[in-house]
Amino acid sequence: MSIIASVLVALVALFHAYVLVLEMFLWEGPRGRALSGYDPEMARATATLAANQGLYNGFLAAGLAWGLWESDPTGYRVRVFFLCCVVVAGLYGGLTANRRILFVQALPGALALAAVVAAG
Repeated sequence: MSIIASVLVALVALFHAYVLVLEMFLWEGPRGRALSGYDPEMARATATLAANQGLYNGFLAAGLAWGLWESDPTGYRVRVFFLCCVVVAGLYGGLTANRRILFVQALPGALALAAVVAAG
């Protein structure tokens, strides 16, 4: 795997680990409210939902880290699978929740996926 592909996969994994922390632990604080645009009452009301989303982001980060750790061909397959999950989740979120998700999740995931496949 190329260095560029590895770096892109690692950045996508780190982003999803950050989102885990943000949604599971910082949701009701200033950073979480700035991201969601919610007032303290709405942030409190949606904290359980955000934590659930954060857990899923953690699974994406863990899968990408596993793909980086594992040697090929298994590592390649794991990276492709989890990057496809990232792209699909980003497309769905961008179309149903917030268009910004297309640019912060789907696009980086797609670029990393293209790099991984090209390095194949």
